[in-house]
Amino acid sequence: MQHPLVVLSFALCLAVSAVTQQADAQTLRWASQGDPQTMDPDSQNELLTNAMNGQVYETLVRRDKQLQLEAALATEWQQISPTHWRFKLRPKVKFHDGGAFTADDVVFSVLRAKAASSDIGVYANALGAPKKIDSLSVEFELPSVNPIFLQHLSLVPIMSQAWCEKNKTTKPLDFKAKEESYAAFHANGTGPFVLVSRQPDVKTVYKRNAEWWGKFDGNVQEVVYTPIKSDATRVAALISGEIDFVLDPAPQDVPRLRNSPQLKVIDGPENRIIFVGMDQGRDELLYSNVKGKNPFKDVRVRRALYQAVDEETIKTKLMRGQALPTGAMTPSPLGTYNDPQLEARLPYDLNAAKKLLADAGYAQGFEVTLDCPNNRYVNDEEICQTLAAMWAKLNLKIRVNAMPRSTYFPKLQRLDTSMYLLGWGGAITDAETTLTPILRSRGEAGTGTWNFAQIKDAKLDELAAASSKEADPKKREPLIKAALKRHNDQVLSIPLHRQVVPWAARQNVDVVHRADNWLEWRWVSVNTLRAGDRPAR
Repeated sequence: MQHPLVVLSFALCLAVSAVTQQADAQTLRWASQGDPQTMDPDSQNELLTNAMNGQVYETLVRRDKQLQLEAALATEWQQISPTHWRFKLRPKVKFHDGGAFTADDVVFSVLRAKAASSDIGVYANALGAPKKIDSLSVEFELPSVNPIFLQHLSLVPIMSQAWCEKNKTTKPLDFKAKEESYAAFHANGTGPFVLVSRQPDVKTVYKRNAEWWGKFDGNVQEVVYTPIKSDATRVAALISGEIDFVLDPAPQDVPRLRNSPQLKVIDGPENRIIFVGMDQGRDELLYSNVKGKNPFKDVRVRRALYQAVDEETIKTKLMRGQALPTGAMTPSPLGTYNDPQLEARLPYDLNAAKKLLADAGYAQGFEVTLDCPNNRYVNDEEICQTLAAMWAKLNLKIRVNAMPRSTYFPKLQRLDTSMYLLGWGGAITDAETTLTPILRSRGEAGTGTWNFAQIKDAKLDELAAASSKEADPKKREPLIKAALKRHNDQVLSIPLHRQVVPWAARQNVDVVHRADNWLEWRWVSVNTLRAGDRPAR
């Protein structure tokens, strides 16, 4: 017969063990190099910001694990005419504060996302005019055909009109002007997770929404996100067990992570193009020693810089193979219809580049500043430093101005740049979401919102605008290809590569790696560790 104290001690150990295992199974602790910009879902169109806000705020339609569209806050829809859509909304859905979700919130949210301070206006404006039919029905009247209407709809989050009015956040905060609002640090969506606390650049905590209408495939009850800028520190935290998952391990660390028995690497190509933009709008660059003219207005200069980039070396030496070089500007080859001519890069040819620069009158080179984020893309600052070294062979003096994303994106949005490194991508592979926000001239309704190079090319504008309104896929394809060819012929940007993004996790963590680099928490499971696998604290 066992002594009562022994039995009690054994029972207590089992209880503590059960609680510990339950906590491990319910909490996802993860990190990446940056921090979300804001909790206002309309204010900043940046992937990490969108992905974290997307756990709280939902859209009428959403992406599944294969990036196909599926029902979300809308249960069914029909296209009544080429410019008229009708949606039935999901009944009995509640916002996190208990308020009922209705058609009024849909109309309000679409109009809010169209505001001048919104960073997703280009998508919201493409939806046309929203109209409430009844409490659970809405319609959209478009001024012209939108061939990717549903894909645009998947990018506009739904907010509570009553909550926004109560907290004086009926318009998105102007992030580039350093504006703050209640929505910057608080959230109230209908989604699977609820924002608990927000400490910018320190920690952001969420809990599972027990009242969510949908189905959880994972077991996560709590999510703790910690930004860790240093690659080495981030990986060390994963190896030690302080965190469970890293969104962006550095390429040089991936082989070591693959060989660790306690860890696993889940990787695949991301729908994202990394490219260099050059100010072609100003008559004189802001940050250059060239006075009275702008060298980037000359296609020979732009082509010279392009042909002096040894992208194969960037791929093999810097990116450790985690890059897919391309001459295209679309995040996915699907955007170019896999056209080999549009995907082909200009050849690396230093002599040709020197001749082009000399022909343009810059044989002795010039100085210019290259703005670059240092915590947004894979090896972003290192890419900029590598480009500066390559362009030095043309007698160009490139000053790399690297900064955190929280400073970088507002700087670009103020057009306070002469040259910059940028990435563009997401779930949509159609060229429309590259042509309209990135390459078309800056204008109304969100057109050219992210055209920080101030590109103005009438032929490209005409082709791209026509493709945006063409309903017939067979007629639309040649318009898109012609617009992208025009970009390439004029070297309006310098494409580098599409990222290959590895994720790293503890062996007991199961995640779904989507090609838009979006971590969906409702699909994550943190399984119970065996005694021998548990890291020391």
